[in-house]
Amino acid sequence: MTPPITSPKTACEKIPASILGTSAEASLALAQEIATLIHQRAGEGKNAVLGLATGSTPTAVYNELVRMHQQEGLSFHNVIAFNLDEYFPIERHELQSYHRFMHEYLFNHIDIPPENVHIPDGTVPIERVAEFCEAYEKAIVDAGGIDIQILGIGRTGHIGFNEPGSSRDSRTRLITLDRLTRIDAASDFFGEEHVPRRAITMGVGTILAARTVVMLSFGEHKAGVLAQAIEGPVSNAVAASFLQDHPNAMILLDEAAAAELTRGKSPWLLGPIEWNETLVRKAVIWLARKLGKAILKLTDEDYNETGLQDLLAGRGPAYDINLEVFRALQKTITGWPGGKPDAKKRPGDIRRATDTIFPKRVLIFSPHPDDDVISMGGTLIRLVAQGHEVHVAYQTSGNIAVFDLDAIRFADFAADFNRRFGHGTGQTEHIERHIEEFLKNKKPGQVDSPEVQQIKGIIRRGEAKSAARDCGVHTENLHFLDMPFYETGKVRKKPLSEDDIRIVAELLEKVKPHQVYAAGDLTDPHGTHRVCLSAIFDAVHRVQAQDWFASCEVWLYRGAWQEWEPERIEMAVPLSPRELLRKRSAIFKHQSQKDRAMFPGPDEREFWQRAEARNRMTAQLYDKLGLAEYEAIEGFVRWFPSAT
Repeated sequence: MTPPITSPKTACEKIPASILGTSAEASLALAQEIATLIHQRAGEGKNAVLGLATGSTPTAVYNELVRMHQQEGLSFHNVIAFNLDEYFPIERHELQSYHRFMHEYLFNHIDIPPENVHIPDGTVPIERVAEFCEAYEKAIVDAGGIDIQILGIGRTGHIGFNEPGSSRDSRTRLITLDRLTRIDAASDFFGEEHVPRRAITMGVGTILAARTVVMLSFGEHKAGVLAQAIEGPVSNAVAASFLQDHPNAMILLDEAAAAELTRGKSPWLLGPIEWNETLVRKAVIWLARKLGKAILKLTDEDYNETGLQDLLAGRGPAYDINLEVFRALQKTITGWPGGKPDAKKRPGDIRRATDTIFPKRVLIFSPHPDDDVISMGGTLIRLVAQGHEVHVAYQTSGNIAVFDLDAIRFADFAADFNRRFGHGTGQTEHIERHIEEFLKNKKPGQVDSPEVQQIKGIIRRGEAKSAARDCGVHTENLHFLDMPFYETGKVRKKPLSEDDIRIVAELLEKVKPHQVYAAGDLTDPHGTHRVCLSAIFDAVHRVQAQDWFASCEVWLYRGAWQEWEPERIEMAVPLSPRELLRKRSAIFKHQSQKDRAMFPGPDEREFWQRAEARNRMTAQLYDKLGLAEYEAIEGFVRWFPSAT
């Protein structure tokens, strides 16, 4: 793979990085590079040796390689594969084992000879692990060394399972996992307490011995550690930084993962740029935050002394630039997210093209049963209070996020209710016994039976109804889509299908909304938000030619995992202290997620605490920039479908 050409815009980057528009583009590019290598080596009568990674990041690469094999005849008969790592101890058949992962996603679907597949063995007796690791290293050498090594990056900066402290010369070995790594893996194991504490991993030196190393990274949650690896010093505190010493390493990113690189965060520091309104707004907010000043207090000297001379020279003086950005931010603030019924009579108010339609039909998509109230609960409450017809569509059941004890408690309640009121049947008693017996004997990480999945889904559905009622939404306006991609009982989901997209499109056609709200929070560590958003985008493209869509707006919210950057917010809905308390009350209705969530992600606070902190931080930022002071703010970004 040809490394990107170094330019002044990438001067801070010590590992070549290519930013592609989407993760799909990056995955396709790498799959094509691998296919080229395989063809080339086959023509030479040689083997192609691949170093492979697991996790959600490379799955699209493997999907494309499988497609090439099945549809284009790409043969893997001359491929030898070595996997990076494996949990220890773990049985090969277990859901979370990387042995099973690789066979499910790749090896079972291609013609690679079984003897050419090498994966660290999580079943090796502890006294033989060192011997196994030496043999693994020897097998790589005997195969001629790795041609292309695929990598992801962990939140600690690890590559493979080379946690902070790993040396540059380390080789395949047993390692103890960092707590952050175990927290990130908790979703796969249905709880941090079930995550193995150790793993067998290729060492940093093993990885650096590969002829080509390609790291993939997608999403906002990796942006910070990627910037450290790419632009920071080489350090064993961030194992990925050792790639700076590799002669043929490169990183493929999407725009979200590249957000903290200098060229994404503050490109004006790297030389002249072509200024547009978005970059001007970004630069001025950056400057105000850097200096701790309100926007209208920034001076010519402030611009000149912090690398913004070109902006000042081209658009100055500072007063004019400040006023332009201040007014743009001021215009984002509205207490009427659905518009006012008499907007034309109030020239001082924010006006939108659809304000003449009042009340509006509003459709809020919630990937999980609680994302609506967590991420935009205040806005939801306000839309209802202002007289709009609000619908909420819960895209998935969320059943895997319910603790077993909650399922047993609800099963007991249902059984007692049926017995007391004479509704019990042999079937209901059988289900109750099954649930109790199954969960009593359930092994860590075992997939729930269909009956258990159903009762857990009923729990989440009841909580969603209660929270929506607390916000004033009519029960008949709640839509439980139960999208098929999610219903596996496992954290790993099925690919997005035609059925998923059709379900969303049919709801859009039924409601014919004037406003759509969708979760643009792609930091969600389990990927459900990303898949749900893709389904909405695909469905919108299908219906956008219909007459009703001409007066429809699509807004993206965040909040559960991360907030929009201030320069990107296009609608800021302020919340009063009372509205924030009402939002908290609605979140509390999701009792199965209260106190301790099954999948907390990297932020260990409760969801209501995260949401309030982010909403308050947005309001505080607006205040520090010189705008009005509010208790909290929920931010939204407008999305426009591409022309068809």
